[in-house]
Parts: sequence; structure tokens; C-alpha cells
Amino acid sequence: MSILRNAISTIGGAALVLSASTSWAEGIGASLLTQQHPFYIQLAEAMQQEAASSEVSLDVSAANQDLSKQLADVEDFIIRGIDVLIISPVDSQGVLPAIMKAREAGIQVITVDVPAKGVEVTSHIGTDNFTGGQRAAELMGEELGGKGQVAIIDYPTVQSVVSRIEGFKDGLKAYPDIEIVAQQTGITRAEALSVSQNMLQANPDIDGIFGFGDDAALAASVAVQAANLQDQVKVIGFDGMQEAREAVDSNPVMVGVIQQYPDEIGRLAVQTAIKIMEGETVPTEQPIVPGVYTAR
Repeated sequence: MSILRNAISTIGGAALVLSASTSWAEGIGASLLTQQHPFYIQLAEAMQQEAASSEVSLDVSAANQDLSKQLADVEDFIIRGIDVLIISPVDSQGVLPAIMKAREAGIQVITVDVPAKGVEVTSHIGTDNFTGGQRAAELMGEELGGKGQVAIIDYPTVQSVVSRIEGFKDGLKAYPDIEIVAQQTGITRAEALSVSQNMLQANPDIDGIFGFGDDAALAASVAVQAANLQDQVKVIGFDGMQEAREAVDSNPVMVGVIQQYPDEIGRLAVQTAIKIMEGETVPTEQPIVPGVYTAR
């Protein structure tokens, strides 16, 4: 493999050319969960910028939430002989064979955003999702005056979301008069809209909805308004992308979002990979505490 490598990753419909020259022969391979979400667009752009400024080779592939594609992409990286694999798993447990195979090939593994389950990696870099979930619960408790019924839109195969939901439930322990009456999976915006409608129909006294991500929360806010419950139901999201922040600013149903920092995660991932290639020891956990965005 040549020292100078060009890679093209299509992110959000735009081609990002990831090219760099380096003294390392192989460099970094990154397998990202998707190319269709603003969080991962920003993360990939930050990785690209950091790799370019550091003159290190970086190849990015996007799994588009398809585990079989992600496994194939990692296999390709292994064959090419990369030094470090950066991966955001499509499935926290399903990705285990690929990570194990990479490690057996002598490749150091960094997980970003979504942790892997049942396997050790060199470092995990991502939002402190449990704390973010707790902050969402605190905001919900404040918005509901400490009492009411809430529903959760979930994505249970992704460990980062599992941690968010666990944090949310833990945070609600401070509000014994708030009851979780429904929890359903809604991975895409269309699915989240459908499950929101179902939960509102089955539980007409719902006062709040926590969406695991911005798409889920935005879909829930549409369902709330369609059901003419905008004076009753408050929605909280998680990610903090521009569309969600704008909704919080302008839509009274969306009362807040837990804000992640994908730029920081992307830069830190590449910086950590470089340290590994230089033989440095890196922290096994590098959590980034999220913020809380509410209306200005």
C-alpha cells in the first residue's frame, strides 16, 4: 500500500475527499454507522480535517445502518492492513466478530459514539449518554412540574441509546410522580412518527415524550401537533443538530434537546489513533459530557 492514499466518502450527498500523506505505511480506516444523519456528517468532516492537518492517511466507509455492509467494510480494511480501526457499530453486539478479527490481525480499535458490547477495544470516545439521559429526565421533570405520564421512543440494539434510556429512567427516580407508560422502538423518523401516534392513541394522558435522537423527537412533535395535543405534551430529543435546535427555538412542543458534540468526537478519534500509531498509551474511556439546549 502506498504512503499517500486518497479516499472518497459520500457524506450527506456530498463527496468528502479524505487524503493525506504520512510516515505510516497504512494509516486509519473508519467505519461509520451512517452517512445520512447530520451528527455523522459533522463527525466525518471533523475527522477529515484533523487527518489532513496531521498528514495521516484516513479512509472512511459508511455502513448506512446495515450490519452486513459494516462487517464487509471492516474485512476490507483488515485485508488492506490498516494500523487503527475507528468504528461506530451499527449493532453493538453484532459487530463483535469484526472487532475480534481486527484485533487478531494486530489492528488497534477505537469505537466512537456507539460502544461495542462484549469485547474490549483500545479506546471508546463518545458522549456520556447515561449523564445525557439523566439531564433529559431533569428537564422533563421541570417541564412537567414533577408529575405526569411520559413515553419513550427507543433504539434498543445500539448501546449508546440503551445508556441514554437507562440514564433517563435513573433521572426520573427523583420524580416519583412521573410514570413511564409506554416505550416503543422507532429507529427512523417515519417509524418514530408511527409509534408516537400509537402511543398517544393508547395513552391519551401522556404529558411528555423522550426521543432517543433528534429524528425521533421531531417525529413525536409532529404526532403531538397532529393529535392537537400541543398544549399538553412536551417533547425532548437527543443529539442537538441544527434542525432540532431550530425546532426548540420555534416550536413550543419541543422544549429541549440534549446536545452532543460530534466535531469534538471526530477530532479526538483521529488524535487518539495517531497517538496509538506513535506507540503512546491512550485512555480506554474518553467520555464527552453533553449540553442541554433549550429555547433562547
